[in-house]
Amino acid sequence: MQTIPIINLSIAAIPVVITIIILYKWSHDYKNGIYAVCRMLGQLLIIGYFLAFIFESDSALIVLGVASFMLFVSAWISLRTVPDKRRQIYLQALGSLLIGGGSALALISLGVLQLDPWYNPRFFVPLAGMVFANSMNCISLAADRLSGELQRGGSYEFARNHAFRAALIPSTNQLFAVGLVAIPGMMTGQILSGVSPLIAARYQIMIMCMIYGTSGITTACFLSFARPYFVKDGTEYKQGMIDEKTDY
Repeated sequence: MQTIPIINLSIAAIPVVITIIILYKWSHDYKNGIYAVCRMLGQLLIIGYFLAFIFESDSALIVLGVASFMLFVSAWISLRTVPDKRRQIYLQALGSLLIGGGSALALISLGVLQLDPWYNPRFFVPLAGMVFANSMNCISLAADRLSGELQRGGSYEFARNHAFRAALIPSTNQLFAVGLVAIPGMMTGQILSGVSPLIAARYQIMIMCMIYGTSGITTACFLSFARPYFVKDGTEYKQGMIDEKTDY
């Protein structure tokens, strides 16, 4: 693959600068945008050097340590949409990610790819990142929608069902759009590195199935585990005037 010079790479920041300017003009959230971009740059530079070390290692403990770190951090970030309950339901988010993401990683590494060793860092670490990142987003969306529906007076089952559906919207959209609107990042990277598009397509099918399935399992677990923390005094909210057949 072509090595991108730093000067050329800076051109990619032009749309980012435009977006920050729009944020500055239209809202007061431009500082958060600047912080997010700076944090992204720092994190990617660090992880670039860190992954080079991990890929050269042959230690299951190091790989599991990295995956565990991803798990703990993603569980914390996933609850940023419900800051008032973040500490209360952290273990529920963590357990949901462990069940959904852990089962998917085991299935892919042992059953589909049959890695040797099973913790091969060049495969295991990137797959763990994909699994936990997508599941994290699903928990965030589910928690936000669940809180909103409950505040409107709906029953927990009603709120749970809508939260589950909302959380799966990004993953579902990816299934509809892949190959028609977008060529996903992993498939693009493989093609650019010289892999046959047919082989790259098989890997991408594996990834899409993994992401969609993990998103559903993780979200369902979270909505089940966190129920006591979203229900006042152990009793459900009254449904009020909301019709459960209404589609928002």
